[in-house]
Amino acid sequence: MQLPDLGWRFWLTFLLFVVDVVTSLHALLRKRDVRAAIGWVGLIWLVPGVGALLYALLGVNRIQRRALGMHRSRRRIVSQTAEFAVVTSELGRTHGSLEGLARLAEQISGRVLLGGNRIEPLANGDEAYPAYVTAIEEARKSIALSSYIFGVDAAGAPIIQALAAATRRGVAVRVLIDGLGSLYTWPRAHRALREGGVPVALFQPTIAQAGLGFFNLRSHRKMLIVDGTVAFTGGMNIHANNLHASSPSRPVQDVQFRVRGPVVRQLLDAFVSDWAFVTGEMLDGHDWYPPIAPAGATVARVITDGPDGDIEVSRTLLLGALASARTSARIVTPYFLPDNAMIAALRVAALRGVAVDIVLPARGNIPPAQWAAAAQLWQVLEPGCRVHLTPPPFDHAKMFVVDREWALIGSTNWDPRSLRLNFELDIECHDTAFAATVDALIDARIAKGQLHALADADGRPLLVKVRDGMARLFSPYL
Repeated sequence: MQLPDLGWRFWLTFLLFVVDVVTSLHALLRKRDVRAAIGWVGLIWLVPGVGALLYALLGVNRIQRRALGMHRSRRRIVSQTAEFAVVTSELGRTHGSLEGLARLAEQISGRVLLGGNRIEPLANGDEAYPAYVTAIEEARKSIALSSYIFGVDAAGAPIIQALAAATRRGVAVRVLIDGLGSLYTWPRAHRALREGGVPVALFQPTIAQAGLGFFNLRSHRKMLIVDGTVAFTGGMNIHANNLHASSPSRPVQDVQFRVRGPVVRQLLDAFVSDWAFVTGEMLDGHDWYPPIAPAGATVARVITDGPDGDIEVSRTLLLGALASARTSARIVTPYFLPDNAMIAALRVAALRGVAVDIVLPARGNIPPAQWAAAAQLWQVLEPGCRVHLTPPPFDHAKMFVVDREWALIGSTNWDPRSLRLNFELDIECHDTAFAATVDALIDARIAKGQLHALADADGRPLLVKVRDGMARLFSPYL
């Protein structure tokens, strides 16, 4: 009996069916968010083959850290800073209302709170970049620098020159730049650094390391650590737009923080882990980890987040902070695209009497992201959250203060890219004096801003609402 010739069309259809079944099962078993699972499965079957390909490209998180290097660095930090560790129950005597938040952060981050730190804000590149250059020029042993964007311009060129000079005088220098972030500027900073003899690497996972979704994973961390004793971190890139004195065509307002004290070691630990992941080199020894002394009164801890073992750490911490707030929660972020759980947490906080202030740029630098944010604002305005829109220049700062006792500073935005895809870094600070300092920065922004009421959100023209609603559909990738 001769089997019928089914033809290539049948076998192609059968192959697509098998692929769609396999990818659908993967989405059903791996996606934590029910809506995400439904969306991906729907796309897979509505567009056979193409939907599966898009899921493979954008929907699968394959990246895995070199866990050995990361765990080694974390053990080292705990052992070397034991004398500065703050027991959570002891913290409760002075910050009782936020003891649970400190306990949560310890559980999800795997790091202890460290006392004896001093953290100072530096406004814009006009204050931050000269401080960078001075610290680099004074370096004697080691320099570690990580940035998302690094321009070879009025901001970056002096830093590159200082790094090259430090390398020539024998300082151990390592620079890490995000591979996609490096494409924002020309000429490329990594090429200029290599010409100056500076060891530099791009955070750009290969297909072998991260699969087909490698291009969607970014290191958004910004930090400079000098001699293992002084550091700078926050949300500021290295770009001339942050130099207001030079009157850039597209000025950006931002704040960076200078850090001294034991928590600097946790910052360096994060860099060491990233550098080992990209290059395979493990940085160690007294040049990188010298003895360190207390420098202030702030109790602090580094929080790292990424689509690896640290996935959703920042999101969990933000939810915990909103749940812990008793009197106030104040947020400054350039991109505001919270998911349903975070919107619910903001709404609940406002409804139980917490004064919730959200400070956003009136004019964003990514229009679709701003449109998508506008489509959601009514959900937080309705229960009583206050939204303040600040005028240009575009404000890129990221700050969060709870009850004027706890502050979170760093690189994380309130959007899906930061909270699910990017590698981010923040510092949580338990200190009323430092919280008051950050509060003052927020007060200055609110004073210049304009209150955006529910009537303003509802009063948008119909076509604008449609545009904003359509942009919201793409919010996970903005």
